[in-house]
Amino acid sequence: MRKLSNSELLRKSPDEFKQAQKTPVVLVLDNVRSLNNVGSVFRTADSFLLEAVYLCGITGTPPHKDIQKTALGATATVNWKYYKTTEEAVEELQTHKYQVFAIEQAEGSEMLHQLQFNFLQKIAFVFGNEISGVSQSVINLCHSCIEIPQSGFKHSLNISVATGIVCWEAYRQFLLWQNSI
Repeated sequence: MRKLSNSELLRKSPDEFKQAQKTPVVLVLDNVRSLNNVGSVFRTADSFLLEAVYLCGITGTPPHKDIQKTALGATATVNWKYYKTTEEAVEELQTHKYQVFAIEQAEGSEMLHQLQFNFLQKIAFVFGNEISGVSQSVINLCHSCIEIPQSGFKHSLNISVATGIVCWEAYRQFLLWQNSI
């Protein structure tokens, strides 16, 4: 086994990324405090060729050195938009017929590994504040809550880790769906 060199990875240029068909997923950040987490979300969105990242409330926006530190240039490839409130972002997504899911532990939440996404409709995932999670007013607007099964003492994941897990599962299902049509 041999590690691949950067030139062998066939990375897209920023222009190729912008022109490429996107995975029909938008990530919504509900008052995320850590700029490092914001940068990590951008990098995850770039990795899975996601449609966009919506930054809401107190969530920091590019350009900022702490976002750039973890995004490693992904803010130049991933489309993003700022909203004063997360509710405004969710309502706009719904007017464009997105299925909106909060990633949160809640009554009646659906376990990520048991969920089948419907890619005939675009999807948005809302990720919450590092301390308080997704706000109840936003949960009230969502179609459903998705929970990542956990068995440890903390029962919580860093937002950047949770984003990676949810995005990987959505991307995996999207690839399977694409291959079936």
